[in-house]
Amino acid sequence: MASEYPTIENLDPKYDHYDYPTVSSNKQSGHPGHTTPQQDAQVFQLRTKLESDGYTERLDTITLLRFLRARKFDVALAEKMFVDSEAWRKETNLDDLVRNFDYTEKEKVFEYYPQYYHKIDKDGRPVYIEQLGNIDLTAMYKITTSERMLQNLAVEYEKVGDPRLPACSRKSGALLETCCTIMDLKGVGLGKVSSVYGYVKQASAMSQNYYPERLGRLYLINAPWGFSTVFSVVKGWLDPITVEKIHVLGSGYQKELLAQVPAENLPKIFGGTCECAGGCALSDEGPWTDPQWAKPPKWLQAGEKKAEIINNENVNPATTDAAQAPLAAAPAPEAAADEIKAAPAAP
Repeated sequence: MASEYPTIENLDPKYDHYDYPTVSSNKQSGHPGHTTPQQDAQVFQLRTKLESDGYTERLDTITLLRFLRARKFDVALAEKMFVDSEAWRKETNLDDLVRNFDYTEKEKVFEYYPQYYHKIDKDGRPVYIEQLGNIDLTAMYKITTSERMLQNLAVEYEKVGDPRLPACSRKSGALLETCCTIMDLKGVGLGKVSSVYGYVKQASAMSQNYYPERLGRLYLINAPWGFSTVFSVVKGWLDPITVEKIHVLGSGYQKELLAQVPAENLPKIFGGTCECAGGCALSDEGPWTDPQWAKPPKWLQAGEKKAEIINNENVNPATTDAAQAPLAAAPAPEAAADEIKAAPAAP
């Protein structure tokens, strides 16, 4: 733990190993650094239940608080959400996927459907952008598959948790846990909605079910005529608290958007002044790429440690297998689902 950062009380020495601020910039009850004794007890209760079921990963205080907030501090419901999330992680082999996934078709896919993180908003949070105007799933599926698109989405969510948000937290001096999302609907006619409904619903489920409490604000810009009818359906997938964070704007969105995102951080196509070399969509620019704030993500360090064990010629293969067994054997009850970045984005 870096002592120069504001830290929460009642840290668990077994799991709470942070190298960034842990006192949340959100001072509402239930957020790190702003919890009640009862909420602290519920964190302990949830962790104890999960440990008794054999879980050993992602039991740190900040993570458990996110799951508890998502379920209004109902420990039983938060436990089920966590267990379902772990089952999905195992089913998708996510811990290995985040280290090894290579989205080689990314640039071609972005010709139809740009999805990217780009700099920060005025609250210091990562800005996530989706442009749906040219989306053509028929053409895209000649380049990639829906499975790889969802895998990329999951990998990017993992990178939001580490290294993006930790780097933003270091820069701001306070814990940041959410993103600012911009979804550009320019060119999206209502006739296009039905063709992408299935994918969007899967993407939305991923964020909502497995990455709780990641949405800070969502701006739906260039909303077409009649969009409010479609949005009334989408709202049915989302928690009421999430709906409050969503701003549906037409073509005159610039003033409200620039009130949240500095002009120098907003791509020029949205009324900002940023023109990254090679294009903002492929730059991935932000505190997470700035050596002053960025640090290697823990999932990468874990992968390197695992590789060291496997490649150590002095290690007995039988011992190596045993060392890996707790990861492979982590309980994962049957479950599945999926969510959208935008609803981090997922999001």
